[in-house]
Amino acid sequence: MRETIREELLAIERERGVRVLLAVESGSRAWGMASTDSDYDVRFVYARREEDYLRLEDVRDTIEWRLDETYDVVGWDLCKFMRLMRGSNPTVFEWLESPIVYCEAPAFGVVRGKAAECFSSKASAYHYLGMAKGEEKTYSKADRVGAKTYLYAMRAVLAAKWVLDRGTPAPMELRELVDAVLDACMAPTVGRLLEVKSDGAEKCEVPRMPELEGWIVEEASSLFDRAREAEAPKKTEWAELDELFLKLVKG
Repeated sequence: MRETIREELLAIERERGVRVLLAVESGSRAWGMASTDSDYDVRFVYARREEDYLRLEDVRDTIEWRLDETYDVVGWDLCKFMRLMRGSNPTVFEWLESPIVYCEAPAFGVVRGKAAECFSSKASAYHYLGMAKGEEKTYSKADRVGAKTYLYAMRAVLAAKWVLDRGTPAPMELRELVDAVLDACMAPTVGRLLEVKSDGAEKCEVPRMPELEGWIVEEASSLFDRAREAEAPKKTEWAELDELFLKLVKG
């Protein structure tokens, strides 16, 4: 499958006239919670030709390549990626932390290095806690809940705790978060949910788990208070990013 995905990326380069600088897995497979029928959520960063950035006509900064039951392939223009990186967009850091890398240009390493200067634990924590709140709205109205929903909510809470405790981007893999920051008493719950999801379909369900829901609400509330008090870092100067961007576009 990796080879098939690489072939898709080469097709994108040929047909869209771009260079793929980074391509990673961003969904449940990267989080270590894939089901038997999970799709491949491929995310990539691309650079257009130098002259394309000098045109007056606006050009979309996103490529949506394959959206079906097997593949979900979406890419961002390097310009968009770096602007969001400067604003500490959490999705940028998720991509950079992915344990599954399909391809990466050697020159992209300088972007990884610069990203560390742009990271904000405050922005990242708010993002993850917002995700947890969204999942709470989903399971609070149901008699049975998708194992995926509970796992996503738990991962969001643990990721928020990680970034506030350590001040670094959270790892994508749920197991790493569990081993590092989850209360030991809750570990068996994660294990059961992962077993249900890995053995079943993407939309498999379990009965409501009030104890788990209470833990999510309590942890999220405490982390929200910590996030409010966290300081936002000084933003990287545009000139530094402009220089880096131009070097990558010129190859």
